[in-house]
Amino acid sequence: MQRNSVIRLNLNKNNMSNQRIYLDNNATTPCDSRVVDAMVPYFTKMFGNAASRNHPYGWEAEDGVDYAREQVAQLIGADPKEIIFTSGATEADNLAIKGVFEMYARKGNHFITCTTEHKAVLDAFQKIEKLGAEVTYLEVQRDGLINLDDLQNAITDKTVMVSIMFANNETGVIQPVKQIGEICAKNGVLFMSDITQAAGKIPVDVKEMGIHLAAFTAHKMYGPKGVGALFVNRKKPRVKVTAQMDGGGHERGMRSGTLNVPSIVGFGKAAEIAMAEMEQDAKRLSKLRDKLQAALMEQLEEVVINGNEEHRMPHVTNMSFKHVEGEGLMMTFNQNLALSSGSACTSASLEPSYVLKALGLGDDLAHSSLRFSLGKYTTEQEIDQTIEWIANGVNHMRSLSPIWEMFKEGIDLESIEWSEH
Repeated sequence: MQRNSVIRLNLNKNNMSNQRIYLDNNATTPCDSRVVDAMVPYFTKMFGNAASRNHPYGWEAEDGVDYAREQVAQLIGADPKEIIFTSGATEADNLAIKGVFEMYARKGNHFITCTTEHKAVLDAFQKIEKLGAEVTYLEVQRDGLINLDDLQNAITDKTVMVSIMFANNETGVIQPVKQIGEICAKNGVLFMSDITQAAGKIPVDVKEMGIHLAAFTAHKMYGPKGVGALFVNRKKPRVKVTAQMDGGGHERGMRSGTLNVPSIVGFGKAAEIAMAEMEQDAKRLSKLRDKLQAALMEQLEEVVINGNEEHRMPHVTNMSFKHVEGEGLMMTFNQNLALSSGSACTSASLEPSYVLKALGLGDDLAHSSLRFSLGKYTTEQEIDQTIEWIANGVNHMRSLSPIWEMFKEGIDLESIEWSEH
């Protein structure tokens, strides 16, 4: 486990409980027991291949997949025939971007995205750039939102698709998705959105929002890992993508491979539960998030909230603690408290978060940021304990910091010429 992906608190060990607290739900979520119960029969009794259509075992598996497809489609306001099952959101992102690039090559080769997208999107765009695509990377404003005028001005007669994520995985900032969809519709270009962090947490209606392709996954909504989906619009416009996996023509020819029936069934169940419970979960978690945030800002000096506070996921806050050396802070925590300093997919890097850098944060402030992402199993007692541990950790680090001492003495740190030797 990388040092910068989980925070470890070793202060006052004798006063710490043996309790482990998980506040890294943007990285993954625990599988709901009801989801597991729905999956189990498809490992044992109904273990058939969904593509085996000449006997009951295959029919049972196919029925399970069909029902899950309906559940997943309903979650995002889609038609079941528009859901393509994949191994996860990363594959769905790649299928959408590379598939559209190949399929629409005659129309144009220009794509638009933004600098704070998930690495699965950014890396896929970098790949097609090598194959001849032209990609515009929109900058974000200080609050993490794109400028809609910048988007409009970036569109050309060669633009094929705009790809802007629904909610950011590090800051929780929610982009103006419906307005983006309207701009894309007005200009006759496709609109793709990675909805991974939003689906199952807040209402998402791809039709109402003008989204033509959407990637998401089960394990962010209390479902199993290793299964995701790509929504591909069928009408007005009918979107086509070139398959990136060949062999057998599964999933209407867009994604070959034997379907992961148990996980797909679990994905469907997770979607069903999310539809029923997301509203009450969001209300409860937003209160806990606000309590955590307010308490830390009250107890600690020089704390910054990163990203727009109004247009933000209800369970997420990203906070920087000024004048605390990031790596030192990381090393003062133990495994009692699971948090993230950035995306789970980039936590192996010691570089500061590219998302926070895009918001205009300097290296020092970006290095001292923590992402708190609460989940439906998070309790108020856990939030109280987290507040205590984080406050103790930050105060301890600052007590050892000559930079913090200089700041408290009123020295202008920006006026100091630091020597590299």
